Amino acid sequence: MGNKYRVAALLLVILFSACKEATKTPIPIVKVDIPEIEEVKDIIEFGYNLNDFVVKRDTIKSGDSFGQILGRNNVGYSTIHNIVESAKNTFNIRSLQLGKPYTLLCAKDSLETPECFIYQPNPEDYVVIDFKDSIQAYTDKKPINYIEKSATGVINSSISVALEEQGLSPRLAFKLADEIYAWTIDFRRLQKGDRFKVIYTDKYIDDSIYTGVHNVKAAYFEHNSEPFYAFAFETDAEKGIVDYFNDEAKNLRRAFLKAPVQFSRISSRYNLKRRIAVYGYKVRPHKGTDFAAPIGTPIMATANGTVTKSERRGGNGNYVKIRHNATYETQYLHMSKRKVKVGEYVKQGDVIGWVGMTGNTGGPHVCYRFWVNGKQVDPFKQKLPLAKSISDSLKIEYLDFIKPIKEQLDNIPFEVKPELIEEPKGETVRQSNQNLIS
Repeated sequence: MGNKYRVAALLLVILFSACKEATKTPIPIVKVDIPEIEEVKDIIEFGYNLNDFVVKRDTIKSGDSFGQILGRNNVGYSTIHNIVESAKNTFNIRSLQLGKPYTLLCAKDSLETPECFIYQPNPEDYVVIDFKDSIQAYTDKKPINYIEKSATGVINSSISVALEEQGLSPRLAFKLADEIYAWTIDFRRLQKGDRFKVIYTDKYIDDSIYTGVHNVKAAYFEHNSEPFYAFAFETDAEKGIVDYFNDEAKNLRRAFLKAPVQFSRISSRYNLKRRIAVYGYKVRPHKGTDFAAPIGTPIMATANGTVTKSERRGGNGNYVKIRHNATYETQYLHMSKRKVKVGEYVKQGDVIGWVGMTGNTGGPHVCYRFWVNGKQVDPFKQKLPLAKSISDSLKIEYLDFIKPIKEQLDNIPFEVKPELIEEPKGETVRQSNQNLIS
């Protein structure tokens, strides 16, 4: 028995010693990285936090109606009827247009019950019909932001190409060619090396949706080494009339546009002695100016006036005639379709029809005819009147107004691609800082 007790005591001593040694060894501490919980950012659109809803977006499909859209999203007929009745004074639900976007804001429940219908007739405006608690209907606009920018270019072929190479809107080319310099510069006859600067404003919706060029503040065009300035100036604040004037306060616009279509070419000029092979080279006078353009190109009224004829007849095909005043009339032939009716008043630049091939024509174009005191004449040989000049009372104000803008315009350097700068013969020139030419 004594031996057994001694063995047991020895085992206890050994075990105690082992435990004591174990306590000397430190227990490693394991660090666990706990990910930070990111704060959910509010997504605000149409005045709502979209995070609070199940958002369903779609466009109006063929056969869609307001009732059908809500019906297939679990809204009962009686509720739809009440919504329509309450909203009818704000928005006619029958005016939903094919392809236009709409948004449903739905509750985060098992049925995803719609609580709000939002319709966008265009990128800027929207209609809200909120029926979560009570029914409310109203119209609103998305936030608009205007950003001033500048651009320069050198003409190698056309202004459209010069702008396209920089990724700029073709609308800018239209504004320069057809709204600002329409009578000052013939953009069909630009010279290689002509150059321009422009200060303009781009329009953005919600700071992200680009909707194009809003307006042109000022421009400088150097054509055949001759400078042409243009500055936008409001001459009538009450009516909101804005026109373009040069650095001497002279109006750049004339009473008539040079051409009824944009960026076309003249395929046949006014010629009273024209001979045509098809008719045995007999004299067949051409009393109009033909502007070749693709079918469907918009045709514009070249000046304000009243439509006196809009019909289809014989060799003229579809045509429109406009009386501008007691002296001037214009006519536009071979349209594919007419847009205006007799008696309608049109303004310069309004679309009155589209280029076609109706009547006697060998290709798509518009034949533009011009009358002075009842006689057809060549419009390019007429001394046509200028648009209304700036009043003497506004001239001093105008010159003060354009002074800082002209300085801003003059300080914009012309940008030229490095590969277009010629290197002097016999030596190598680094182009890293030589892409600007004043």
